[in-house]
Amino acid sequence: MEFYKHYASFEALEKDIFDQFAKNTIALLNKDESYGTLGPKDKYLSFLFTFFETLTANRSFVLLCLDLKKNGFATLGKLKKLKSTFDHYITGLDIETWDTKHERLEKLQQKSKTEVAWTHLLTILRFWMTDSSPAFEKTDLFIEKSVRASFDLLDISKTKSVVDLAKFLVKEVRHS
Repeated sequence: MEFYKHYASFEALEKDIFDQFAKNTIALLNKDESYGTLGPKDKYLSFLFTFFETLTANRSFVLLCLDLKKNGFATLGKLKKLKSTFDHYITGLDIETWDTKHERLEKLQQKSKTEVAWTHLLTILRFWMTDSSPAFEKTDLFIEKSVRASFDLLDISKTKSVVDLAKFLVKEVRHS
């Protein structure tokens, strides 16, 4: 009976456990003074490595709860609270995006950023769940390579210079 004072079901408990994994990861990272000096890419990498260390320490529980073959997308409901915490974390990373000067576009950009990051986390989770390499080395490589590729694609300074060149060329073509 004591259990039901706190949770209506085991699924509610599972939601809290996955959320707590993320909250503990963030708290642990924030205790490290050097973490505050990192840029968004390195903070995100630190989060992912630490989060997956936590999942690895609880691997049997995670695999039991998130049996994708058996439960499919119903499993995502167990990650609802985790998603909220993760979205908040991603928003706080202050990843540089386009300066659109339009409020609606800014909101769309922010929403897209959190959704892409969430999809990335789920992709890594799926990879990790099937990883049979020693010490999950392949998952570590996947995290590293996918984050590097994602941030290379998001490198606004490089993209801005290409857009600047395109604007220049369009103006020149119009005036000639």
